[in-house]
Amino acid sequence: MDISEVAKRAGIAASALRYYEKKGLIASLGPEGARRQFAPAVLDQLALIALGQAAGLSLDEIQAMLAPGGAPNIDRRLLASKAEEIEQTISHLQAVARGLRHAAACPAPSHAECPTFRRLLKAAASGALDRRREGPAAMPAARPRKPNSRSRA
Repeated sequence: MDISEVAKRAGIAASALRYYEKKGLIASLGPEGARRQFAPAVLDQLALIALGQAAGLSLDEIQAMLAPGGAPNIDRRLLASKAEEIEQTISHLQAVARGLRHAAACPAPSHAECPTFRRLLKAAASGALDRRREGPAAMPAARPRKPNSRSRA
């Protein structure tokens, strides 16, 4: 397949293919300087690159998981670590979303009177909302409370 066909099938720019080739992620067939031709297996390699990027892996990390010739050589520990990092980010974002939902629906007359909203402000001021790698422990509990007769927030 020539470079334009690979670009069309993979849905990426030809310039990205040339960059991936320069980085050693994929290899073209034939002599240098000629119009780039690729084996059909390059589409699987490009899919692996796209999956790695979607998971947040760098191109260097992805390249390390491609054996010469483009066959996968998966680093299971790296994948497990990345999965844990993604789960921590999800947990962090869920806590932020809970806090935002509470702030949007808080029955307190003013957000300044809401203990949950004040905890969110304190967490934001201390930088706890930015520390994704620390996981959910960095975020104070921000679960909406059900109103009762004793509490307004």
